[in-house]
Amino acid sequence: MNSTSSPTLSPVHVFNVQIYYEDTDFSGVVYHPNFLKYFERAREHVIGAKVLNTLWQQQQLGFAVYRTDMICHEGVEFADIIEVRTQFYFESKFRTVWQQSIWRQNATKAAVTATIEMVCMNQKRQLAPMPAQLIERLSVGMV
Repeated sequence: MNSTSSPTLSPVHVFNVQIYYEDTDFSGVVYHPNFLKYFERAREHVIGAKVLNTLWQQQQLGFAVYRTDMICHEGVEFADIIEVRTQFYFESKFRTVWQQSIWRQNATKAAVTATIEMVCMNQKRQLAPMPAQLIERLSVGMV
């Protein structure tokens, strides 16, 4: 968690995704809601599925999307292999902010960019602070 005006971002995490025909619309371009799925998979990869499962099973805590701002700058097409680049910071003990982008191979700019805010919640769907050990684990490499 950062008290300064400029948040400390995590290192860049990279997650590759193969675009299948089922991901596209009739024209062979990725149907835009699928970008949210790719971002979700990348975030899960950063945190770790086992960590998320343990968090839920042992502490009844999970994460929910609070806000999303996504911009599609250009299309991504069937058979592309894209790179989802992810960085995040802690907004508070309850909230993380994820800055994610999708890059086509050999591109000079991102095809899609998004800022996604996630909140930690308990099983009653109430805000809950993230456990200190999770914050510590995710903070590795952050300056």
